Amino acid sequence: MSHSAGHGGQSHLVTGDAVVLDLRPAGFASRAVAVFIDLSVQFFFLLAATLVVVLLADGALDQALPAAIELALIVLTLIGYPVAFETLSRGRSLGKLALGLRVVSGDGSPVRFRQALARALATVVEFWMTSGAVALISSLLNRQGRRVGDFLAGTVVVQERTGRRPGPVIEMPPPMSGWARVAELSRLPADVAATAHQYLTRYTEFTDQTRYEMGVGLANTVSRYVAPPPPPQASPPEYLAAVLAERRRREEERLAHLRGGRS
Repeated sequence: MSHSAGHGGQSHLVTGDAVVLDLRPAGFASRAVAVFIDLSVQFFFLLAATLVVVLLADGALDQALPAAIELALIVLTLIGYPVAFETLSRGRSLGKLALGLRVVSGDGSPVRFRQALARALATVVEFWMTSGAVALISSLLNRQGRRVGDFLAGTVVVQERTGRRPGPVIEMPPPMSGWARVAELSRLPADVAATAHQYLTRYTEFTDQTRYEMGVGLANTVSRYVAPPPPPQASPPEYLAAVLAERRRREEERLAHLRGGRS
């Protein structure tokens, strides 16, 4: 999934066939407030953990036990809290929930456990060990506001809002629907799909020769990433339309699945 400039200079997440999803990279201010909320909650838990350890250590003969408990509570607070929230709530910690933010994978799908874990481990260095300096620099230098943890995990924090579809939507040619349902499309690069989208939406502007040459060239390029081959009777425009329409359908299904986490 790529990003493109939207209204007001903001970036929107864009699918491979140039469909703008209602997920746009979160602004720096909203991310900062969400992080402040989460860190405040964690700081409170750390204070509570310290109090528990002090009470346990008071008069205890074995000082190793309170120390072990303190270490476990710190790990649960710094790592367990964000991992549990982001995994179980599909990318929303308490801070992100309050600000209407969500962590998603680079393709817009729900964040997975290993991604949440990578983000949490990076947070220890980015925020707790460097007082947020590393995260601040990374977020300011990156257009999507991604910190180091996002790069390691392959994620992006988004602000969920209703998006728009630019231009006409590519419809599925009915004879191709059966083939498209079982086609493997995940390897198709976003730039190739975007080029095919432009070709189809501007099809009537081209001369017959340009339509034919571009169509054959694009179909050959797309076929290197898509399997199985299309039906023999399919023309290049039908083939390209089927690929893009099916990509859009699958990405909309992922988006609907992502939204399901709110209920």
